[in-house]
Amino acid sequence: MIGYVRGTITHLYDDLCYVDVHGVGYRVYIPISTRERLITGYEATLYTYTNVREDAIHLYGFFTEEEYELFSLLISVSGIGPKAGLGILSGIRPTDFVRAICNESTDQLIKLPGIGKKSAERLVLELKDKIKKLAIATEESTVPSTPIIKTENTVANQAIEALVSLGYTVAEVESVVEECDDGQHDVATLIKISLAILGKGR
Repeated sequence: MIGYVRGTITHLYDDLCYVDVHGVGYRVYIPISTRERLITGYEATLYTYTNVREDAIHLYGFFTEEEYELFSLLISVSGIGPKAGLGILSGIRPTDFVRAICNESTDQLIKLPGIGKKSAERLVLELKDKIKKLAIATEESTVPSTPIIKTENTVANQAIEALVSLGYTVAEVESVVEECDDGQHDVATLIKISLAILGKGR
């Protein structure tokens, strides 16, 4: 069982990515919530679930342990396999899913891909008590992202890391920082300029 993989994201697609770990490329299937936090060329750690079938071995990866734990609970429900579990996590934020289960909001659950009324009722029935034990169930907002560190320790990358620590995602800040970085600014100045642009909602 592979608990996690840490390496550079070399390829990024809608539902999977490739992670280079010391020259070995792992193909890892990911939900949208994880994809939003990954950028090619950046190093990341993905918590993984290994699905072994007769004809293939698939890795499913998650940016946070909370996402991984939620995925594990999802696939413990009868009729929900890894592919369906990934689809659910791609269709709703983890905290919103937990809230829907705790509130027995089947109307919200049936909007998810592959989930009908009976499936929604089964999810509530089988997960309501289990899901309350997750740390994510006690949080009022989305789990904060851990900064994704790029291998080069440049001024731009330090600024990106600082902005991510303030609550932005890499996808939100990378293009802004790189546009503002003319090679003349120090980290503090680059952060200040970038925040001014981000504050305008661009």
